[in-house]
Amino acid sequence: MKLKRLTLALIVASLGLSATAQQTQSLRLTLDEAQQYAVEHNATMKNADLDVKKAELDRWKTLSSMLPTVKAGFDYQNMLGYEMHMGMGGTSISIPLNPSGSFSITAAVALTGSQIVGTMLQNIAMEMTDITRQQTEQSTRSQVKNIYVSILIMEETVGLLDSSLANLERLATTSQEAVNVGAAEQVDADKLQVQVATLRSSINATNRSLQMLRNSLLIQLGADVNATIELTTPVEQILNVDGALAFLNESFEIEKNYNYQLLEKNEEIARKNVNMAWMDFLPTLSAYYQYSAKTYFGKEEGMNMTPPNMVGISISWPLVTSGTRYANIKSARIALQETQNSKKQAEDGLLVQYNQLRYDLASALETYDIQHRNLEVTQRVFANVSEKYKYGRASSLEVTTSSNDIIAAQNSYIQAVMNVISAQTALENLLNKQ
Repeated sequence: MKLKRLTLALIVASLGLSATAQQTQSLRLTLDEAQQYAVEHNATMKNADLDVKKAELDRWKTLSSMLPTVKAGFDYQNMLGYEMHMGMGGTSISIPLNPSGSFSITAAVALTGSQIVGTMLQNIAMEMTDITRQQTEQSTRSQVKNIYVSILIMEETVGLLDSSLANLERLATTSQEAVNVGAAEQVDADKLQVQVATLRSSINATNRSLQMLRNSLLIQLGADVNATIELTTPVEQILNVDGALAFLNESFEIEKNYNYQLLEKNEEIARKNVNMAWMDFLPTLSAYYQYSAKTYFGKEEGMNMTPPNMVGISISWPLVTSGTRYANIKSARIALQETQNSKKQAEDGLLVQYNQLRYDLASALETYDIQHRNLEVTQRVFANVSEKYKYGRASSLEVTTSSNDIIAAQNSYIQAVMNVISAQTALENLLNKQ
């Protein structure tokens, strides 16, 4: 009995461990893999894919209005034994009205110019939806990249701060020991202890920010919020200063820009709306075919005046509409001119944006170079001051100042890296180079 209980307990425990392992998702992703994962699982991307499918269905609904409609019907009649009497030359003839049934099939189609243009408009709308989906994918990849780099930078910062904290803690311990033997003042040791607490608080704040970024990345990826994630692409590979410099010489092919493509589609829609207004002058063509079969269920065949086959064609042409159609054409032309004006203004804005983004990237790269060197210098200064402090050749104030300089330099360096990534990503999106 004990053996059975032990076996049962082990099974339950193994099932619990298995369930826990299944619930905790572990992701180890390069930047490219993270971006692709987001494209496949991100909720916004899923909605964008659904919008494309909806646009396709709308197009088919418009096309279906141009296809023939087919109806089938069955009709049964029973006069309940009634007979029709007809008198001819003093003679009365009785005609029994036997039960009868009729079966019919009717195929009809109606075509207008508006339907044809409407189908073209639906095609354009579907193309615009697909462009918007690509734009959403571009935005999703950019957001993943920004968060990915932010996490890497934060992790690097925590590592640097931990190293500085360990060094500062050693100095604080050394200072307190010097105080204990009467070789230093307590105020100097206290200053270092305060600086240790300040640096430790900065590390804790950075770790909290790092956790928030990880949570944001999981949401952006569309992954389980309880998942663990490991990022494997180094910052240097993503930053790629040489690649960023190469972007400064990239020419702007405006036709590849998604916003410009949408502007072109809007202009195309405005042109089709002018054509749509002209379609009101065209006739409506209708055609139908009907097959009918009538059967009597009595002993005698009744009179059948229903033709089995019938074909019909009709054309209707609107003649007078009190000038409404001309007003619609003029209104559509005005809307086209407005769209063209907006397109020209937006085109100029994209060109200005291109020049501005190139300037922003060049400025960000210069700042990054300065802050990178500044961080290296402050680290060397802190190491030098710390070494001097051990031998009494530097004061606690100098140690505190150099420690604060490291924190400030690291913050400036982080911001400089993020500015380069942000400026490069914005230019990549504008040039559609991702």
